[in-house]
Amino acid sequence: MKALSGKVAVVTGASRGIGKGIALALAAEGATVYVTGRTLTEGASPLPGTIGETAEACNRRGGKGVAVQVDHGCDEQVAALFEKVRQEQGALDILVNNAFALSDDLINPEGFWEKPLSNWNMMEVGVRSNFVSAWHAANIMVPKKSGLIVAISGYTGVAYTYGVVFGTSKSAVDRMARDMAIELKPHQVTSIALWQGLTLTERAKINLATNPELKGSAATRPEEACSTEFAGRVIAALAQDSALVKRSGGTFITAELANQYGVVDIDGKVIPSLRKSRGAPIWTPIE
Repeated sequence: MKALSGKVAVVTGASRGIGKGIALALAAEGATVYVTGRTLTEGASPLPGTIGETAEACNRRGGKGVAVQVDHGCDEQVAALFEKVRQEQGALDILVNNAFALSDDLINPEGFWEKPLSNWNMMEVGVRSNFVSAWHAANIMVPKKSGLIVAISGYTGVAYTYGVVFGTSKSAVDRMARDMAIELKPHQVTSIALWQGLTLTERAKINLATNPELKGSAATRPEEACSTEFAGRVIAALAQDSALVKRSGGTFITAELANQYGVVDIDGKVIPSLRKSRGAPIWTPIE
């Protein structure tokens, strides 16, 4: 039996990128993974990947993938997702809040006043959506007195990266995870944030190929990058930690947790922590 057999996870924004990688890593350990995203058919997005493809890949990894089309900017669709999980599984063990509305001009160097106000949508699908999903997840987890809620964040929580709204959203996610942990503590539900460095998603690969100057940036050095599955491997290790609740409320650098759990990337690479060059998390565990 695999380590996460019988466990149920929801991974938001998993048509592609980090979300897809996390879903695959959890499925490889035997979990049933609800894969959410907007892309139902290939070609509907300029980037490759669909929720169905991710779910099928989860099945091939030895877990079970369940594709659910969800726009995480729509509360009604999010509510329907968690009701489906409740009805079909009766429990939820892991929620990974990964969905994010990256703006098309994210890496453009203009000032915030030169970019459209619509970029604020990163706060809607990236911060507010995290809260809504966590609200529904907590309503399933709290009665069971167990569960893990993970927010995918990054060094941009303390280091300027790409722009004002992007940095503000990641800082908010870290603080939200901390305060949720305080309120969840009596119910043995764990809430943490994970800091990713450069992750070689489909979008990141395109950006690096078309903007070679990015390779010299502290935030986008390819030699320090990880695969999309790296965070999922660490989350799988967290989910197996009998002392997990002692980490609740903390913001953690994924690479540092990987070192503690003996986790390497899919190619055996040890991913470096960028603490010295990019900054340290603010929030420590409430314990």
